[in-house]
Amino acid sequence: MRIALELDCRDLSCPMPVIELARHLGDVAVGELLAVVARDPAARVDVPAWCRMREQEWVRADVADDGHEPGGPARHRPRRR
Repeated sequence: MRIALELDCRDLSCPMPVIELARHLGDVAVGELLAVVARDPAARVDVPAWCRMREQEWVRADVADDGHEPGGPARHRPRRR
């Protein structure tokens, strides 16, 4: 699954990762994946909930193992509908 746009929200706290997701949803085409990379533990609940409320597809969460930090922050993957 190729990510069309990755949002670096590592240093943002709730509710900013979801606000950034909402702001940038229109930057990708319908059917494309976004990624929200966040350390904020609330994003684990907030991103899937936002997807349900906005009728977007929640795909999954994994670890952003990109060398920025050991273990990496969470990478949340919604798909635009």
